[in-house]
Amino acid sequence: MTKQKDTTANPALAAAQPMMEWWQKQFSQGATPMARMQLAWMQSMADAMQFEAEFLQSLAESGQKIAQSFNGEIPQSPAEMQERYQQLIKEVSEAQMERMQKAAELSHDFRKRIWEEI
Repeated sequence: MTKQKDTTANPALAAAQPMMEWWQKQFSQGATPMARMQLAWMQSMADAMQFEAEFLQSLAESGQKIAQSFNGEIPQSPAEMQERYQQLIKEVSEAQMERMQKAAELSHDFRKRIWEEI
C-alpha cells in the first residue's frame, strides 16, 4: 500500500524514474562497506584501549607492591631492596612485552578485518 507519485502529468519525471531508482540503489550499496570498515576500525581501537588499560593496571599493581614493601616489611639490606626492585622490573617488562605483542597482533587483525570488508 505504498503511494507512488503520479508521473503521468510530467513525462520528464517518468523518464528519470529508472535512473533515480538505480542511483538510490548504488548510493545505499556504497555506504555499507564504508560503515563496515569504520566499524572494524572502531573495534580495533576498542581492543587497543583495552590492552592499554591492562598495561596501566599492571603498572599500578607494581607501584602498589613497591609502596606496600615500604609500609610492611622494610628491606633490611640493599640486596633485599634490589631483589624487590628487580622482581617489579621483571613484571613490568613482561607486561610491556605482552603489550607490544598484542599491538602487533592488533595491526594484523585490523588489516585482516579491512581486507574482509574489501
